Amino acid sequence: MISGRGDMVLKNFKKEEENVKNKILFISLAVVLALSVGIIGCTEPEPEPEAEYIILGAPLPITYNDGLSALRNLNLAVDEINDAGGFDVGGTMYKFKIEVLDTADLNPTVPATDVVAVVEALITAKKADFIIGGPLRSECALATMDTVSDYETVTIWSAGFLSPGQASKFAGDPDKYKYCFRTQGSVVPVVVESVSIMDSIAADTGLAKEAYIMVQDVAHARAGGDGVKAGLEGAGWTVKGYDKIPTGTTDFSTMLNSAEASGAKFLWLNFDMPESVFLVKEWYNREMDMLPIGFVVPAHDSLSWTVFGGKCEYLVNCYVKAGITPINTQASDYIDLYESEHGVEPGLTWVAPVSYQVVYILKDALERAGSLDDDAVIAALEATDMTGVYGKIAFDDNHDMVYSMNPAEGAITTWVQWLDEERVTVYPEVVKDADVVLPPWM
Repeated sequence: MISGRGDMVLKNFKKEEENVKNKILFISLAVVLALSVGIIGCTEPEPEPEAEYIILGAPLPITYNDGLSALRNLNLAVDEINDAGGFDVGGTMYKFKIEVLDTADLNPTVPATDVVAVVEALITAKKADFIIGGPLRSECALATMDTVSDYETVTIWSAGFLSPGQASKFAGDPDKYKYCFRTQGSVVPVVVESVSIMDSIAADTGLAKEAYIMVQDVAHARAGGDGVKAGLEGAGWTVKGYDKIPTGTTDFSTMLNSAEASGAKFLWLNFDMPESVFLVKEWYNREMDMLPIGFVVPAHDSLSWTVFGGKCEYLVNCYVKAGITPINTQASDYIDLYESEHGVEPGLTWVAPVSYQVVYILKDALERAGSLDDDAVIAALEATDMTGVYGKIAFDDNHDMVYSMNPAEGAITTWVQWLDEERVTVYPEVVKDADVVLPPWM
């Protein structure tokens, strides 16, 4: 029995010894694992600091193609900057975040007070640090100059808002409106270049210096029409008619009858309403003995040939900013980026390239300011000197974009003629691809 008990004790002892060994092995493995984790943790690089966000308020008529295009291009630039890691402002990394509210301001029945309320909501409710983009309609944008100045919010209009009133309002009280900047410029270059290019076409083709003017009955178009009329008459032209057409008009037959009866060889147009498609198509169907030229927004887009059914051919159209012509590396890169994202060339160049570029203008100013302080940012914007998708970028004394017919000296407009499904740059001389072609029936 003693022998049996001894065997049992020995067996229990060996079992306990085995348990102890297992515990030691478990503890050893745990220690090794803990050390391994510690060692790995020590050798990993420190995580990048989380970037803070600068909120960009974008008041845009996003139910209209113009507003949607502006937003699309703002997002294109913001995504490009954020995907690259953001940017440094005084030692802090930032990224951009866009807050957009619909202004519906391209609807002429929407009062400016409603649009002002949208801008105010972006500042107070959405906590926008800066306002960029719209409103697009000049009357509304002019009204918001007071709002953003009262709230001391630096604002850069970069779509629509072509009224010369920006400069005169700013000049009337620079201290109050120091927060207000504009990158797309006014109708003034359009007026100046309209006279110049029409003179050039008349000289090249032998067409008589006689024009008929049709404009949409809104502030920017009326200002453009008045300016072109005065400019042409000052250059020895005869203006044989001038029609101001209500927004929403779809039947242009009476006006075109008058234009045709006048015998004028140039039909100068200024329209942003979608219905102007019918005007141009009727001109084409009639094979009118007049060259259409001016500012027709529905014919700006890269898909306009399809929209017009090809009946925009021979129209000479002003693009308030370059953006579809690869005038420099920045423009080429922008065109490639846009095409890679959307599958088509950039369009609507009175809102597209300027909306893309404005984000980089602000980024550049913030980096140079090294601060989000309003006065520092304003001073940096005033000192802007960079090359962008439409040439040299700088602001004049009225915080408006410096304009030039040479992209090495300022922001340029471009004039494009639709020919065989393509938009061919025909003016100014320094960037043109071809001369203007007259319709075969002229």
